[in-house]
Amino acid sequence: MDKRRADSIAVALEQLIFDGTYTDGMRLDEVQLAEQFNVSRTPIREAFQRLAQSGMVEAIPRRGVFVRQPGPVELLEMFEVMAELEAVCARLAASRITETALQALHETNARCNAAVATKDSDGYYRENEQFHAALYRQSGNAFLEQECLRLQRRLQPFRRMQLRFRGRLSQSMSEHEAIVTALEAGDGDTAAAVIRGHVAVQGEKFHMLMASLKPAAE
Repeated sequence: MDKRRADSIAVALEQLIFDGTYTDGMRLDEVQLAEQFNVSRTPIREAFQRLAQSGMVEAIPRRGVFVRQPGPVELLEMFEVMAELEAVCARLAASRITETALQALHETNARCNAAVATKDSDGYYRENEQFHAALYRQSGNAFLEQECLRLQRRLQPFRRMQLRFRGRLSQSMSEHEAIVTALEAGDGDTAAAVIRGHVAVQGEKFHMLMASLKPAAE
């Protein structure tokens, strides 16, 4: 229960950072937040740890926990690396993925589709994480899998935010389906190209993401 509570508090704090309630450089008061969420300080500390993993906050010894928003260049560079790492995963997985894993991806996509139908972006994101984690695993490269998982955690709040943009859920869903189709065909180049575009934040997607972060950066 405490873990789920800490997770929900972390998501709520992410949103408060995104909407500018907590601005860049602001100190987060552990006692005040415990009162606000009607919990002990333990789940607040656990929520801080989750936010620190994704770089949304920075814990400074003897000073406290402070909001930290990455700048546009840093964010773009992280997404660029994430897109390339996932493209490598897809290329390797095209020749290594098992039939069982392909079936599991179809089942995950079915749950994603159900979330799209109800416009449940958070539910979609939970399944989306499972989809990508399975792809990392099916690359057959444990080191690559761990690097992808590490950067996935770092970008988690920003990838979740993207799914709230109009039309992004259905677009993401169609990209998932194209990725699985390419994997089934053993077409590593197509799988890599599709997932690179799926993950990369360029053009309009990047402008929309930065606009959503703008209030917190001022």
